[in-house]
Amino acid sequence: MLIVLPCLASLTACAGSGTAPVPQNLTAIEHTVFIINENHTFDNYFGTFPGADGATTGQLSSGEWIPLSFMPDSYQGVTLCNSWDCSLEAIDSGKMDRFDVISGGAWSAYTQVAEQEIPNYWAYARRFALADHYFTSVHGPSLPNHLFAIAAQSGGAIDNGGNPGAGTDCNGAAWGTITVIDEYGNRSQQPPCFDFKTMPDALQEAGITWRYYADGGGFLSIIRHIRNSDLWEKGAMPAAQFIADAKAGHLPAVSWLLPPNGESEHPPESMCEGENWSVNVLNAVMQGPDWNSTVVFITWDDFGGLYDHVEPPQVDQFGLGPRVPLLIISPYAKQGYVSHTRYDHTSVLKFVETRYGLRALTSRDAAASNMLDNFDFEQTPQAPLHLQSRTCP
Repeated sequence: MLIVLPCLASLTACAGSGTAPVPQNLTAIEHTVFIINENHTFDNYFGTFPGADGATTGQLSSGEWIPLSFMPDSYQGVTLCNSWDCSLEAIDSGKMDRFDVISGGAWSAYTQVAEQEIPNYWAYARRFALADHYFTSVHGPSLPNHLFAIAAQSGGAIDNGGNPGAGTDCNGAAWGTITVIDEYGNRSQQPPCFDFKTMPDALQEAGITWRYYADGGGFLSIIRHIRNSDLWEKGAMPAAQFIADAKAGHLPAVSWLLPPNGESEHPPESMCEGENWSVNVLNAVMQGPDWNSTVVFITWDDFGGLYDHVEPPQVDQFGLGPRVPLLIISPYAKQGYVSHTRYDHTSVLKFVETRYGLRALTSRDAAASNMLDNFDFEQTPQAPLHLQSRTCP
């Protein structure tokens, strides 16, 4: 049976608007986990995955097409730029042909990972679901994309901060400043401490449990009203706590999880070590009592300067940015399904809003797809897929 949730009165529209019908038994999902790794594109990781919109060649700024070369596990000594300006340069008004320019004229961005380098990610994609039109919310890089992943906006931020200036974070620690843009594209500098409504705020207001698992509090640390309230002590947890909570059946309704330093897959960090971390996390979920009521979304925060061939739709001045992979892992995920529906980081927020009948935070998550095409709540729930960590190069 399908039901359509009523629209909530606000200019940000209703959580179910313009997307897949909402199944009545969506309530089978009691735990949503959003894992955000770093810096790989869809073509880089899954460009040869069967049934996916992938590429094995890329176009240079000269017009020449070249094969995507083998990417070693730890990609050392290369120039990769994933800044806001580099992203726009590489996209080149949709031509996707200037990734060599942002790499200093080199071809270091034109690489592809073989299945045997990330076999467990491919195993999850074959057993569960994979999305091949999931874009980053912002042209680049990490910080603004992570803010979109918790708030469907970045407060105008377009870089990772650390620029010259006397900016301090929400705890008073020296940081430098962050570049922000206004509605006209004018740039200015401000301290790395923002104050806008986030999904944790919306969940707290609705009495829905949440936690943000990241060493040092991750990007939640630059939200002033959270960092300087009891929400910080209640909701900000170290990454390692997630595994303990999953095994014990103590997962909240909604959680964000960021990998520790050295295991995020950010080049030149080892892809194998990062995949092993993800496997350990997923094994903890699948071995714990919450598996049968959980969905895990695994994505990568930005394109990392690496090539992808699909033009990102430009929905506003902030994005969308280049494609990154998305794995949808759940007992209710369609087995071997490849979704071609357009998503971005705010689509995970839209899924949560749809599940709990929450108002959208901004126009971005209001317009996002709710991701329900990846699920079949009438199927026999899929069994856990326990995988083994690998010995890394």
